[in-house]
Amino acid sequence: MERYSRQILFKHIGKEGQKRLSQKHVFILGCGALGSANAENLVRAGIGKLTIADRDYVELSNLHRQQLYTEKDVAEQMPKAIAAMQKLQEINGAVEIDAHVADVSPNMLSSMLETADLVIDATDNFDARLMLNDICHQRRIPWIFGSCAGSTGMTFTVLPGETPCLQCLLDSVPVSGATCDSVGVIVSAVQMVVAHQTAEALKILVEDYDHLRTRFVAFDVWNNMYQQWNVKRAKKDSCPTCGNHPVYPALKAAGETKTEILCGRNTVQIRSKKHLNLDLLAERLQEMGKVIKNEYLLSVEYESYRLVFFQDGRTLIHGTDSLEKARSIYHQVAG
Repeated sequence: MERYSRQILFKHIGKEGQKRLSQKHVFILGCGALGSANAENLVRAGIGKLTIADRDYVELSNLHRQQLYTEKDVAEQMPKAIAAMQKLQEINGAVEIDAHVADVSPNMLSSMLETADLVIDATDNFDARLMLNDICHQRRIPWIFGSCAGSTGMTFTVLPGETPCLQCLLDSVPVSGATCDSVGVIVSAVQMVVAHQTAEALKILVEDYDHLRTRFVAFDVWNNMYQQWNVKRAKKDSCPTCGNHPVYPALKAAGETKTEILCGRNTVQIRSKKHLNLDLLAERLQEMGKVIKNEYLLSVEYESYRLVFFQDGRTLIHGTDSLEKARSIYHQVAG
């Protein structure tokens, strides 16, 4: 136990808490700034298993705040989930790590969460968060909401059956819809959200529920603001997710989205149900433009656009935020 000796000395964890940590499974949705930092903290803390899922790959603009990644990952266009897994395995080989390069669906989430004790939100859009909110309530799994943009951040620990859910909170507290792709972000805001999320995660994992934070937290590190709201009264009996008659609306809507604009990135994502054979695609696209391929994705430069094809059938069209134009480019290139 020498590895965790300083953590064990902390009276709220101790030997028994460390043993519990080693038996727990955490799922993190998103491997960007919040996800990679939370993943590293929990792997260093000695959890038993970590499952991570992310739909994106490492770009140069990620490096100032996404601490697990390097310029080598950028050059190789490594999917974030795979790059994160490789770094985390070097940090602590005793932790079982399961990585998924995917834009997760309700069915995929259901499978990934089968044995999860805790879920950490590290995604960058509210559609995914609402889907996570629904499925965690459906399965009665605690989850920790987190968001940051600019110099601001916010976080809340959601306990199904006890606290308000995200649907309830949207009507009660000023939950921002801004993203780092639209307004930027500074790394100190990221680290402060992560500190709150990891601390809450450790409390849940060692089963010290008495010390869980019950308030919604929001802050602005640049403008010196820190606020907490008591949101107990926000919980609604009529809520479609956590109320008396839940219908889990986000799980129904999730399967309907096939094309979406990625906020602030001048990029459109197109999803197909068919998995792609990247080797065959690479052969076909060689004469069209510069092709970069690895085990997980393939990218090609076409006119003023860059298309990135993933094995799971997704394609990112960089260089436009028009759904119509993106579809046209996709069909021109992919057929």
